[in-house]
Formats: sequence, structure tokens, C-alpha cells
Amino acid sequence: MEVAFSNVLVTLLYIIPGFICCKTKIAKAEHLSTLSAILVYVCSPCMVVNSFMQIERTPRMLGQIMLFFVVSLAIQTVLTFILYGIFRKKFHDVKYRMLTVSFGLGNAGFFGIPIIKALLPGHPEVACFACVYIVGMNMLTFTIGAYCLTGDKKRMTLKKAFLNPPFISLLVALVLYAVNFSGVMPELLGGALDLLNRTTTPLCMIILGIRLASVSFKKLFTRIYVYIICACKLLIFPFACLAIVYFLPLSPVFKAAMFILGGTPCAAVMLNIAEMYDGETELAANCVLLSTLLCVFTIPILNVVSTALFA
Repeated sequence: MEVAFSNVLVTLLYIIPGFICCKTKIAKAEHLSTLSAILVYVCSPCMVVNSFMQIERTPRMLGQIMLFFVVSLAIQTVLTFILYGIFRKKFHDVKYRMLTVSFGLGNAGFFGIPIIKALLPGHPEVACFACVYIVGMNMLTFTIGAYCLTGDKKRMTLKKAFLNPPFISLLVALVLYAVNFSGVMPELLGGALDLLNRTTTPLCMIILGIRLASVSFKKLFTRIYVYIICACKLLIFPFACLAIVYFLPLSPVFKAAMFILGGTPCAAVMLNIAEMYDGETELAANCVLLSTLLCVFTIPILNVVSTALFA
């Protein structure tokens, strides 16, 4: 538990510079679109490619990664549809739409990769598991997620489900992996790629820090239903994932990764979708921020359970 708590806490500490910069007027919320663009179009692709450059090049490893993509996408889809079936008659109330879409959409990349690498050391493939988890999540985001957040079926688009940075980055990473690019990659290029990869999480947290400084603390911490949404994402969803994969003939690392990645905070892409389609941006921001802060308590719990079951 100590390892999980310390790693999550260190990751969350990156929020502080963004918070201070915003409060002291060094940075403003208007700057977030530029920072987010750098994060999504520069740092994130480097994170994906770098993850694939760190694993052994074997058919078995590639098969495990593709299997993780299929299983994680299936779990996210099934559980989201279950909530949709339960709450669709109440979709006139934004709380139920937000609960449905946030349930399966987690920050498995920017936040999840450094955490899962720390909790499952010696298994570099878990970073690739997180990368394909993100791809499946984004496919849901621009289809089911866009509809749930806006209530407009016209917002669902298969084009954006596939033509997005995570999906394209994965295709590039798979090509480079197949041709064994890591074996011939110049050391200088590899160092630059790794540096941009390491920048991803701090930049993501700094952006969240700026957002945190821009919201009302009263609204952030006093809305009971936001805590309910966070509890569903941080605890109920990962344990639902565990219940599904536990009895399947999968490796302990596979199951542990699915469990922990399922417990990552609400994905920042929820806020991006809300902003793009004029959805409930304030509620989306509150869910993302509060779940990120609360995961310092929930991820250590998940790690204890994971260690007990899969060690």
C-alpha cells in the first residue's frame, strides 16, 4: 500500500505548479487549449510509441496486447451499456448522463501508465496494456460518450472514433514494433522520445492544476452526486472489471492491470467532449478533478486487493 500511496501522491503533486501559476496569474485558463494540444498531439503519441519500444518483440507479447485491447473494450462497452439501460429514462437529468459516461472512461494513459508501471514492476508490457485501453476508451468516447454527455445522437461519429491521436499513435507504434525499429533507433532519437514520454504525466497534472484553480471549491467539494459518480468510477467499476476477468484463463499480470487501470480517475477527455459539444463542462470538470484527488485513497486499496489475489 505504501508504494501505491507514494506513487499516486507524487503524481498528484504535479497539480500544485499549475494551481499556483493560475492563482498568481502566470497562467490562465485560456492557455489550456494550447497546453492540451501539446499534450494530445505531441506528448501522448510519444508515450504510446515509447511504451512499445520497451517490450520484447514476440508474437506472444503482441497477442497479449491485442487480447487486452479486445477484453478491455468489451468490458468498457458492456458495463457502459448496462448503466445506459438502467438510467436512459432519466437522461433528461445531466447527473445520470455523466454517471453513465464517466463509469468506463478513465485516465488510463496520462495518469495510469506511471502508476501501473510502479505497481507492476518488471512487466513493461503493462504500459502497452494501458495504451490499448486508451484506444478502446476513445472509441467509446466519440460514440456512446458523446451521446451521453450531450443527449444528441448526431454527436456520435465513427470517423472521430478512429481518426484520433491515440488510435493513430497505436498504428504507428505497431508498425515500428513490427519492423523492430527500437533495434536500429539512434540513441539520440530514443532519448528525445523518452523525454517527451516522461513529460506527459507532469503536463497533464499541471493542466488539471490550472483547471482546479479555475473552479469553485464550494461546488467541487459539496455536491454529493459528484462523490457518487467518483465512487462508481474509482471503486465499483474496477471491481466489476475484476469480477469479469477473475475466472478467465488470463495471466495474473493481465488481470491485475485490468483491475488497476479500471480504477483510474475520470478521463480528462470527458471535459474535452463537453467543451467541444457545449455539454455540461462544469460538472465534467468537477468529476475529473475530484476523482483525481480521491484516487490517492482508492488506488492503494486496489493495489492491496490486487497483490492479495495475483501476487
